[in-house]
Amino acid sequence: MAGKRTGKRTVTRGSKKKNGNLRVFVISLMIVLAAGSLAMLGYAAVMPKGEPEAPIIVDFAGLGQQDSPFRDESAGTTDDAAAGETDSQPVSSEQAKPTVEDAIAAENERLLDEAVQKGQNVHLVNCADSGHVTFAFAGDILLDDEYAMMFHYRTRGSDINDTFSADLLERMRSADVFMLNNEFPFSSRGTPTENKTFTFRADPANVEMYELLGVDVVSLANNHAYDYGEEALLDTFSTLEEAGIPYVGAGRNIDEAKKPVYFIANGIKIAVVSATQIERNAVPDTKEATATSAGVLRCMDPSALLEVIAEAKENSDFVILYIHWGTESQAETDWLQDKQAPVYAQAGVDLIVGDHPHCLQKLDSESGVPVVYSLGNYWFNSKTQNTCLVEVGIKKEGMEYFRFVPCIQENCRTRQLEGSEKAEVLNYMRGLSPGVSIDDEGYVTFGS
Repeated sequence: MAGKRTGKRTVTRGSKKKNGNLRVFVISLMIVLAAGSLAMLGYAAVMPKGEPEAPIIVDFAGLGQQDSPFRDESAGTTDDAAAGETDSQPVSSEQAKPTVEDAIAAENERLLDEAVQKGQNVHLVNCADSGHVTFAFAGDILLDDEYAMMFHYRTRGSDINDTFSADLLERMRSADVFMLNNEFPFSSRGTPTENKTFTFRADPANVEMYELLGVDVVSLANNHAYDYGEEALLDTFSTLEEAGIPYVGAGRNIDEAKKPVYFIANGIKIAVVSATQIERNAVPDTKEATATSAGVLRCMDPSALLEVIAEAKENSDFVILYIHWGTESQAETDWLQDKQAPVYAQAGVDLIVGDHPHCLQKLDSESGVPVVYSLGNYWFNSKTQNTCLVEVGIKKEGMEYFRFVPCIQENCRTRQLEGSEKAEVLNYMRGLSPGVSIDDEGYVTFGS
């Protein structure tokens, strides 16, 4: 790949004069020029061997055209042709050195070609910062027009700025990859699940909100994806695909449901996998995908998920598990979360992000792997609840930083917290999370 021209010019040195009178004249002239604050007229460059370096030759023809912090880029050129300095000259090898951006682009292309050849679900991301890739995670969202959130959104003139605070919107949109839990199907078809207390279904047109929020990928591995049966789930796939939004944790068959989503950015390949252990009864309402039918990827028995993690680990630099688990409305983790978190950490994931309880749970680490046990609701119901956005910086060597951003869902609006409200939520999380250190800006240091 060709590099950028530096713009450096070659300075042609003249021959040394030997006439003594001329030398005296030149010296006198130099004194006069110095008194007038002009540049010194130097000698020619040809010097006998062993003598000190020749004095600088001032090339008046090219004055102002040399590379300099003070160079006027708008200045016109002089007689370049006479000096042999045309733009058609070959670029030197030093001038053609590739930039960091060139190297990143080349590595991205290599990784993308490799992933395409393997038939992987891969997406190329243009990052705002060449130093790392920023992922942002939020919990449950509900876009069903029959429930409070969308009702209030409509009555407020469908203005996203009245639904999320401006600073929070900026965080979501500026993340290189923003992920949340799609806790419903997109469809106008299907029949609600019998005897289920809450069943959700959103108009496919409501997917436009994801563009407003800056959503880049969603999990479908949850206990509401199948609320209106297989027809509605199939419509969900089509709606998200048409909107250009990748999904993970469900599919038209088990192979699709198990397929990781890969993101390539800054020369790094990051895998996202997802699964649900909800519901926990023998015959769950939310169907697991089979070889011939659509459904979610389940992990009450973690065997299938462990296979997915192994595949993702083999094919990426960093593996994120977004998992639906825990007990609703319980701030304490349950037995199955406690049992499975170490299993997934030891299997090779680099970050575990959980949701489902509809409230915040602790931050911790298992075998050095950060775990967010529950993100809580993000924009889901009319309750006033503390919630969060989690931001993670990822480099090829691993996680660069982890930040917990305190938020609140209230009056069918979600906003970022500041001041005393922010401090209160951070203190609450410190109480829940004795195994980690959380500073006043929400940056988290995990133990071993």
